[in-house]
Amino acid sequence: MRKTTWGTVTQLIFMPRLFPLNCYLVEEEDGITLIDACMPFVAKGIHKAIQATGKPLARILITHAHEDHIGAVPYLKEKYPHARIGMSSREAAILSGNRSLLPHEPQTPLKGGLPKKALFAPDFLIEDNDRVASLIAVSSPGHSPGHLAFLEPGSQTLIAGDAFQTKGGFAVSGHVKWAFPFPALATWHAPTAIETAKKLLLLNPTVLVVGHGPALIQPSVSIKRAIADAQLRVNGGKANASRY
Repeated sequence: MRKTTWGTVTQLIFMPRLFPLNCYLVEEEDGITLIDACMPFVAKGIHKAIQATGKPLARILITHAHEDHIGAVPYLKEKYPHARIGMSSREAAILSGNRSLLPHEPQTPLKGGLPKKALFAPDFLIEDNDRVASLIAVSSPGHSPGHLAFLEPGSQTLIAGDAFQTKGGFAVSGHVKWAFPFPALATWHAPTAIETAKKLLLLNPTVLVVGHGPALIQPSVSIKRAIADAQLRVNGGKANASRY
């Protein structure tokens, strides 16, 4: 496990060279907020990192319901029964087994590793722009319909889940980087992911951290380039004249 800290946010990366699985600890007055929970086999490592802070786990926030972001939740809930689990209402429906799409959503089948049965249920639901302790929730669909990102305003750290990837080359979700294609192959709707990337760019983060790969410092130029590359791919090689 590799740890890196920006302000109150600590990134935990498991298997950084092979298949990085990232989660995040945010130090709050009432304890630790964990964002995402990787896979079951790293649960003890996450628990150890939480113990090292000297604070209890107060809450677990889920960016989306793919198995590589929720796997350690049951173990951690057992260790910290008072920790409250939060996610978007849209992802909660998916987690519960409802794979149907809403009428206003692109009718593209859901992708990625979705659990066959829900091993937990959220204690509270999060919507766009909700404040959860020190964090601001940001609706960021594309990789999945109810995906959330979280902004920590003190350090301007944007915890973007799988809205982007940095392993194998920086990219907007849905743009395949063959050195590490897995986030793109698990993306529900690439055009929506591009619109989300434009929205996240406007937050002007100082630090961008994601579900798979290392952090980016002062990422705006890289985000703009990744949006342009993803848009070119979606347009079949034709340049898009839009500005962002």
